[in-house]
Amino acid sequence: MKIIDFFLISSLLFSISRAESIGSVFFIDSPTHQFLRAPSSNDAFQSEPMLLPEVGATASVLLGFPPPITLSAAGSSKLNEVLISNPFDRPRAVFMLEVSGVDDPLVVGPKNALFHKALKSSVGLGSSKVDIQLPDEEQVSVISLDEPLRDYTEEEINDFASWLGGSYVPDATKPLHGILAIPLENGDVVNLHMSKKVHREFASKLFALSHNIRKAMQMHEDLSQALHRPAELIVGSFDGIKALQEQQDADGFDKLGMRLLLATLPKIFDSLQTAYEGQIVGVFVFNGASQPVSKPLINVMFTSRPSPRWLAETKTPTNTTLAAQVLVRRTLAWITGVVLLIATLLGVYFLLNMPLTRDTLLYSNVKLD
Repeated sequence: MKIIDFFLISSLLFSISRAESIGSVFFIDSPTHQFLRAPSSNDAFQSEPMLLPEVGATASVLLGFPPPITLSAAGSSKLNEVLISNPFDRPRAVFMLEVSGVDDPLVVGPKNALFHKALKSSVGLGSSKVDIQLPDEEQVSVISLDEPLRDYTEEEINDFASWLGGSYVPDATKPLHGILAIPLENGDVVNLHMSKKVHREFASKLFALSHNIRKAMQMHEDLSQALHRPAELIVGSFDGIKALQEQQDADGFDKLGMRLLLATLPKIFDSLQTAYEGQIVGVFVFNGASQPVSKPLINVMFTSRPSPRWLAETKTPTNTTLAAQVLVRRTLAWITGVVLLIATLLGVYFLLNMPLTRDTLLYSNVKLD
């Protein structure tokens, strides 16, 4: 009886862990150019979760590269339900962001137009990762958004507030300890007190994300001047919300942080759309508030193709084999050299001893009747 109870409890815990390992993935199309299929409420793709490798394969195809050969037939079917059928019309630029600790109902709210109109699917997080397989570093430029911002100035805080339509009131007694006020769409205002450690750490993560996005746009401007423009992948993660949930002195600030983040992401994507002239697609992976993820889910892999010589020499030759090959090659080289030398000497000899007479056929005025 105890064994049966043990198996029942184990299966229950296993099912609970599987239920908690479900996130969401949103594919955001360009407003000026269609690279994705239009979302539909009757689409079967909505009911069956995607796997993380399938999300990575979708990003690879959007960058203009073939999906990995390990992709199953079911995975290929899901890709066909996301992407348009024209393989020659890809954006070759993807903005991919993993967000930890954000509830799915808040993301798909009608007030959040960016995600409300997106192509959405649930995704099984499990133990795998979003492996994005790329052919070569020369063919694609990978820009990371995970670089932390070591320090910032009050001028940068002012610029960030103005960018979001807010304001920053500095503290006269201590620098970088003012109040950052950001308005939301429903009329509410999120006040970040930079004197509080929780607010300051969350704001610094937002500053870092905004700073890295500007660096990515600057790098895109430089790459656009190149003769052979590579594909571009802007990839990173944001764990500011999850960090708020793990702090005991957050006092419910995580909900306001979610709303502020969801107000910032449309601004970021609009800026990228302007910089890339509509030739970019957004992929957002939300792993949910209860998902205990300590490492980023997105993993970029370069699978450079080996040369034909590497493919031929699969076995390491022995010393005897190497010596025999060297002997044969040297023998052929010497024989070829001797034959060419003899032919050259004979040709010179016959040229020097050629009689100096006119050829009757070439130099005579022959009349053909």
